[in-house]
Amino acid sequence: MQLTAFSDYALRLMMMAAANRDRLVTIEETARAFDISRAHLMKVAHHLVRQGFLKAVRGRTGGLTLARPPEAIGLGDIVRATERDFTLVECFGSANRCRITPRCRLRGVIADALGAFLSVLDRHTLQDLVRNPDDFGLRVVEKNLQLAETNMVSGKSGPEGVAAGPMAGKQQH
Repeated sequence: MQLTAFSDYALRLMMMAAANRDRLVTIEETARAFDISRAHLMKVAHHLVRQGFLKAVRGRTGGLTLARPPEAIGLGDIVRATERDFTLVECFGSANRCRITPRCRLRGVIADALGAFLSVLDRHTLQDLVRNPDDFGLRVVEKNLQLAETNMVSGKSGPEGVAAGPMAGKQQH
C-alpha cells in the first residue's frame, strides 16, 4: 500500500503546524522546507481547513495553525480524510470485473491488512510525531532559509551560508 502524495503532504503540513504551535506557519515556508510543490500544498491546506484539522488566518501576516491540540488529532483520521479511496485491489471497487471474486479469499486478506494498517495509525496522534519539535528540525526552518537566502545574495559561503538543521538539503517523511 502506498499513500498518495496528497496524504503525504497533508501529514507533513500537519507536522509543521504541530512543531510550530507558537506561531502561524505559511504554505511558502512549508513548501520550501520539504521541497514540495507550493500549488499542490495549497490544495492540501485548503482541504485540511475544510476538514477541520487546520485553521487559516487570512492577510499579509496570515498563515495556518492547528484547529485542535496535536494530541487530539489522530494520524488515522488525517489519512482517512485525505485518501480518496482504499481500493487496494480491483474487487474493492465498484467497477470490479474479476471473475473469481465470488470464490476468492484474497479480498478478505487484503481487507484485514488495510484494517491493520489503519489500526496502527489510529493508535498514534500528531503529537507522537513531534514530541520534541526542536529535534524534529522544523522550528528553525524559516530562520535558516532566510539566513541562507541573505548569505546567497551577499555572496557569503561556508558554514554561515548554508541552512543548518536536519531539514537542510533533504526531504523528510
